[in-house]
Amino acid sequence: MTPRSMLCWFAVAALGGMPVLAQTVPAPPPGQTAPGDQTPPPLEVSVTGGISAPLPIAIPAMPTNAAVATAAGSTDALGRQLADVMTADLKDSGLFNPLGPDRLKPVAYGEVTAPQFDYWGGTGAQALVQGFVKANGDGTLTVGCYLYDVSARAELARQGFVVTPADWRRAAHKCADTIYARLTGEGPYFDSRVVYVSETGPKGRRIKRLAIMDQDGANHRFLTNGQSIVLTPRFAPNQQSIVYMSFVGDRPAVYVYDVGSGRQRLVVANVSTTFAPRFSPDGRYILFSMATGGNTDIYRVSSAGGTPQRLTNAPGIDTGGSYSPDGSKIVFESDRSGGQQLYVMDADGGNQRRISFGGGRYATPVWSPRGDLIAFTRVSGNFRIGIMSPNGSGEKLLTDDWQDEGPSWSPNGRVLMFFRASQGASGKADLWSVDLTGVNLRQVPTPLDGSDPGWGPLRP
Repeated sequence: MTPRSMLCWFAVAALGGMPVLAQTVPAPPPGQTAPGDQTPPPLEVSVTGGISAPLPIAIPAMPTNAAVATAAGSTDALGRQLADVMTADLKDSGLFNPLGPDRLKPVAYGEVTAPQFDYWGGTGAQALVQGFVKANGDGTLTVGCYLYDVSARAELARQGFVVTPADWRRAAHKCADTIYARLTGEGPYFDSRVVYVSETGPKGRRIKRLAIMDQDGANHRFLTNGQSIVLTPRFAPNQQSIVYMSFVGDRPAVYVYDVGSGRQRLVVANVSTTFAPRFSPDGRYILFSMATGGNTDIYRVSSAGGTPQRLTNAPGIDTGGSYSPDGSKIVFESDRSGGQQLYVMDADGGNQRRISFGGGRYATPVWSPRGDLIAFTRVSGNFRIGIMSPNGSGEKLLTDDWQDEGPSWSPNGRVLMFFRASQGASGKADLWSVDLTGVNLRQVPTPLDGSDPGWGPLRP
């Protein structure tokens, strides 16, 4: 094992606990109509070039029909904040060069569905996002956003949401997801959350707490108090609970944390060592590793608890299991061949076969949500994040630092979040992300040190 526990127009969805109200289209400002049914040329963003040619896109502040005070601030101020969040989302993807509100003129409410294309063309933007925010009589907000092709003077997409003021950031992420998906052809990922281990204290006595946040670091909160060490948290498919490993009285055990109530329940206890629990794609099972009788193997147990079922039985250490998206396969790491390598087996433990054959050691494998790739940590001198096909072909290393490990996939399978540990006695660790090109590398903000990120599915 490696150090640090090697570990349709109008959306009908739920934001927070409140359902989005279904409407035909976001209501245009008074006196305006939506553009006609034009067939735009294929304005697209290449997802293979990383940051080499990001698309210029203008995102002015969203106007409001009337400045109204809400629990999240005045609607005119929220219009600027919505645009700022969308600008940051698209910039962080590495595929866009956004011109944000601070570089653009204000947009009048009546211009939202009637853009001044001559002006926007002069900014150098190829795409334009305009929208609005208005307060509703029941205390909710309506946020609408429109995507335009500046050269073709055509509307490409529109999306809108009715949200509580507390969920205004989610509306911004949803709008950014619409733009990203329309222009790249990729699935969305901005409206998602990350659970991770927040760390403080000296290297030999780290305090480790579960923490949860939006993928951009906002809405951060701690879930545990740090009295017990926690490791390797992962979301359930329904995002209502988190499975993790904790040491209570120096004995490792697997727990499930209910995000809504804050309650924790014990799933597996009274074992010598456990590692890296993960839910199956259907949420029925929890996959984990357990050491018994001097041998460490992969087990699964009902998510409700019960008697674990052993899936491997080879000499040595088998750990780090991760299901394929359809639940039919499991990738794991094993030193049965004399060195730490990656293996794939059927979900019932059958047909075990090795897939990694490069130099060094391989660990922390995790299957992409798209099913086409497996991410891993490769240890050969330093620790690097890499990807390969499920049959072991096409291996590619994405990072090159002293200690990068523990990758976790974004919901669309294009970006990986991991943690990077520093050299020396501090034990400092931070969260980072990198896309499949290996070009767009960025640090993810956290209030304290962070490790073991688990990127959750797209929120409904």
